[in-house]
Amino acid sequence: MKRTGKFKAGEIIGPRERGSMNYTSLGFGGSGPGNLVWRAEDFRPGRFRLELYRFLRDNIPLLHACIWTWSRLSSAPGRFEIIEPASQAQEKRGVQILEELSQRIYPYQYHKMGGLESFLPLFFSSLFTDGAFAGFIVIQPDLSGVERFLPIDPSYITADDNQNLYLETEKGSFKLEGDDFYYFGLNSDIKSGQGKSILSSVPFVAHIEQQLVDDMRRASHNAGYHRLHVKITPPDKLSGESDDAYVNRVNEYFDDTVDMIKGCEPEDNPVTWDNVKIEYIGPSGTAASGNAWFLNHRAMIEEICAGTNLSPFMLGFSYGTTHNWAQFKFDLVMRQVISVQRQAARFLEWLGNIELGLKGLSCRCRYNFDNTLSYLASDRAEIERTRVENIIKLHTAGLVTREKAEEAVSRLV
Repeated sequence: MKRTGKFKAGEIIGPRERGSMNYTSLGFGGSGPGNLVWRAEDFRPGRFRLELYRFLRDNIPLLHACIWTWSRLSSAPGRFEIIEPASQAQEKRGVQILEELSQRIYPYQYHKMGGLESFLPLFFSSLFTDGAFAGFIVIQPDLSGVERFLPIDPSYITADDNQNLYLETEKGSFKLEGDDFYYFGLNSDIKSGQGKSILSSVPFVAHIEQQLVDDMRRASHNAGYHRLHVKITPPDKLSGESDDAYVNRVNEYFDDTVDMIKGCEPEDNPVTWDNVKIEYIGPSGTAASGNAWFLNHRAMIEEICAGTNLSPFMLGFSYGTTHNWAQFKFDLVMRQVISVQRQAARFLEWLGNIELGLKGLSCRCRYNFDNTLSYLASDRAEIERTRVENIIKLHTAGLVTREKAEEAVSRLV
């Protein structure tokens, strides 16, 4: 019997809903929470791929941790600053305007405390999962400023052979070419500027990893776990005791022993005659099979981490990483984070400069992310001290003017 209900592309369905129906589905590891569903008419260029990435992110813990880590590392605190102000009063006014913009930029109005701090994780999550972020800037009806930014789903955006972008809707395709439209593609290449997800290289490996986990679950369920095996030796038959009396006595002794074992609390100890033995029963050779599973699963974890430019220790896996290696890898990741943050800062500056222009200010703005970490504070302080000393030495030697030296120092503050 065909199911008459409708499922949306990318929707998660349970095992009972997977039966015979006019949809195609994909699942990972037979015990998963559900399947990814798609239909032939939903298979537009690029759309299914993005739905697959979102399905993987939401249902595989490791990939969820990858996207979460990248998004939160990139969503560092930051602030706007005014550059080229006409006066100090204009600078103060500009900072206030941009602060107010930061409080209303979040698109979901029912989040009463949503501001730029909530908007940045949304921005980076879409960027790393879908490989793109897009939307429209919404201007106040009286043109007095920016009302908010309205994101749109990148999976509904397509490109033609001339790299013109179109928004696919139920009413047809609409060309995206207005000045109020913004699009940013991650990892764009010479073939296409639409961008690529950070998960683009891991779906196949993720499927193997999930299958390995499911195989381990089935093997453990089949083998079982250690249990207590209580063996009771029947007492000897007393002289002159009838068969019925002996059977009743043995059964009563057996029942009393069973009740004692069942009622034994964790802090209690069983006390019996020496005709009761307590043994463990369970699978043998579990250490070897467990080690083999651990090594195989570790290999899959490292493949996925390599595909997402992370390291296992950053996702909570402890594989004996040395401190020096961990610090080197973290520094490498932070350099990549900073490169993405620069592009995000250009987007925020685009919004901020439009807001300043609509408010009648002639100045411009710059957005700076603060990636300060407490445990690196001593290293950073040493670097800044060395830079200041070098500037002083250059000025003392007459190699730079006082104005140049002051300008260089101001950039360090």
